[in-house]
Amino acid sequence: MTPDQLVAEMTRRYVPGKVPRALSYYLSIGEHKYTMRLSAEACAITPGKVENADCVIKSDPAVFAKLVLERKAPGPLDIARGKFKTSDVSLLALLQDCFR
Repeated sequence: MTPDQLVAEMTRRYVPGKVPRALSYYLSIGEHKYTMRLSAEACAITPGKVENADCVIKSDPAVFAKLVLERKAPGPLDIARGKFKTSDVSLLALLQDCFR
């Protein structure tokens, strides 16, 4: 699945009411960059970077696909090898709960 297909899938899988407040995420998936805004009602993803995101996620596309499609958190080897980085582990955990 391409990063563009993956983010489209995320908007379809979003479960409203999971975030305590409006949140912004900057997603760098391989060479693709996205801004994701979550609210109690919706998930909106647009191409490009947002400044001052609540959470930054930089990931290898395959690792990010497992996170979204299988709800599988990145493993220690993914992090050690630089295949996955985040600026806020708690917001990463919340992100896993926001999608079916």
